Amino acid sequence: MLGIAAAVAFGVAFVINAANIATDRIISPTSLMLLGLTLLALHLSGVATSTYTRRRTRR
Repeated sequence: MLGIAAAVAFGVAFVINAANIATDRIISPTSLMLLGLTLLALHLSGVATSTYTRRRTRR
């Protein structure tokens, strides 16, 4: 899920940069790129990717 969020952040940053849209300092292409890199790093480190499997034992 974090990988998808990173891809969305990269896509929005690319569109803002390619269209030369003037935005505030907080929502700039550079800040969205850094947000995407942070989300990608969290995704690759395994955060929020818990796979809980319940084991069934036969008796």
